[in-house]
Amino acid sequence: MGRSYFHLHLVSDSTGETLIAASRAAAAQYQGVASIEHVYPLVRTRQQLERIIAEIDNAPGIVLFTLVDPELSHHLQAACEMAGSPCLSVLEPVLTLFQSYLGQNSTPRAGAQHMLNPEYFKRIDALNFAMMHDDGQLAENLENADILLLGVSRTSKTPTSIYLANRGYKTANIPLVPLVPLPSALDHLRRPLIVGLLASAERIIQIRQNRLLALHADSHTEYVDRVAVAQEVANSRRLFAERDWPTIDVTRRSIEETAAAILDLYREHRLKFITQA
Repeated sequence: MGRSYFHLHLVSDSTGETLIAASRAAAAQYQGVASIEHVYPLVRTRQQLERIIAEIDNAPGIVLFTLVDPELSHHLQAACEMAGSPCLSVLEPVLTLFQSYLGQNSTPRAGAQHMLNPEYFKRIDALNFAMMHDDGQLAENLENADILLLGVSRTSKTPTSIYLANRGYKTANIPLVPLVPLPSALDHLRRPLIVGLLASAERIIQIRQNRLLALHADSHTEYVDRVAVAQEVANSRRLFAERDWPTIDVTRRSIEETAAAILDLYREHRLKFITQA
């Protein structure tokens, strides 16, 4: 049976990230169906909205929106009703629940979650830290990290570090390379949570082969040799056990799932660190 498609229009007065995340989470629950996304960010004028409505008319489908301006919101809903396209404000049910519980109305501010506040600058600082401490760089400065990831090549250390940094956590990563000793600084770290990332040898080989192919490099190397890779994985597992570092198997995990598991460990680690301080 072939895959079926539908048009999905995402209209936002901000970056559209909220809509993209929510719609993809919903669409993932339907097998054999895929959305053709039309993303319209930073929509804040009637003129912008009119152009979007014309596109919706040309390609009817589901319309999700986050527009804090009530006039724009009502105009879009009216246009969708005329076009026969189902339309939903993603934030409205959440805001209604907040209002009911807090006993006060919200103050409409487009893109309020992206304001240049201390939380924003904390994320930028964490991203800079992750980039400067990627792949074992600046090992002498690791005590300033919140989280330190270790693993053999192709265990998603860098993308996981960047994802965590975007959440505001200073994350460094160190590759485990055969015959290359670990930085001596690891023996004295107290503040960072150290996590070992694991994956099956088969998965690592597959990713490494794809990388070599993309680089047009020689594929006849220990980098993708099954016995050698299996030994790398076994050695890393032994190291993590000897150091009593928690581990996460990333073989079948997305970056988001791996990060969520790491943050669970981090909360426990921070509580223990604060108690002992």
